[in-house]
Amino acid sequence: MDKATVIAHIKSLLDERMQVAWSAMEAAQESANDQGKSSMGDKYETSRSMGQLDRNMHARQYEQARQERLILEKIGESDAPVRSAAARSSAERSSVGSLLETTAGWFFIAVSLGAVKIENETVIAVSSSSPVGASLLGKEPGTFFEFMKKQHRIVALH
Repeated sequence: MDKATVIAHIKSLLDERMQVAWSAMEAAQESANDQGKSSMGDKYETSRSMGQLDRNMHARQYEQARQERLILEKIGESDAPVRSAAARSSAERSSVGSLLETTAGWFFIAVSLGAVKIENETVIAVSSSSPVGASLLGKEPGTFFEFMKKQHRIVALH
């Protein structure tokens, strides 16, 4: 499993989410704007308020996806493909942006998307602030962590 492939796939998923949220936000705004005055003023105001609430919900979803996309951009920029001999000899620890191969499967610490199918493999994308993400941070290959009430071992960092 290649980390660059994982990042690219997750970016495309987030781009798709952003597009869907943006379209839904625009549709909700149009709906709220199109509500015509009727003889029942309260009905108009209620419909307009509901449209505005819908728009705000989709705006929050868009913004969350945009923020997650920015996190991935920072990870991509900070990746150093060539490491010095000194860096290779020192023990590596997992951090935000790490792709971990474990006895429980693949984990990517960055944004919380859950299980994502990539190249016939399932990668679990977790936020560093999630319980499993927090338990994976700072770990070295060979160390253990708990996932789904079982102990699992980190095989390698990518």
